[in-house]
Amino acid sequence: MSSQRIDRVNALLLREISTILQRDFEFKGSLVTVSEVETTPDMREAKVFISVLGGNYKIALEKIRNKRAFIQSKIAKRVVLRNTPILDFRYDGSASRGVSMVNLLDEVEELPKAPVEDIDDSKSSED
Repeated sequence: MSSQRIDRVNALLLREISTILQRDFEFKGSLVTVSEVETTPDMREAKVFISVLGGNYKIALEKIRNKRAFIQSKIAKRVVLRNTPILDFRYDGSASRGVSMVNLLDEVEELPKAPVEDIDDSKSSED
């Protein structure tokens, strides 16, 4: 199987799973997105990485995992493949880590800063 084909299948699965999560699921107070899909070369399995912002990722992931058969059946109807890959949903914490990092940088920006000394003034006083 060519890597280009796998890349196309990954992109297609990402788009379709994202659409299913958006239409058929409700995550109160959370933004749940599909960040990446990695299909095995034999296209029998696919790791689906889920990002969760603003809520408990364990609850969202459990909800998705419990509905895996439902999601797979919808994928099988919409995506024409010889075999629909078995979906393995996993948590991707990179988005929440990124948000945490931005928040930390904002906090650092608010800290008091040392006064900036004018370099030209210090030279003229030495002369």
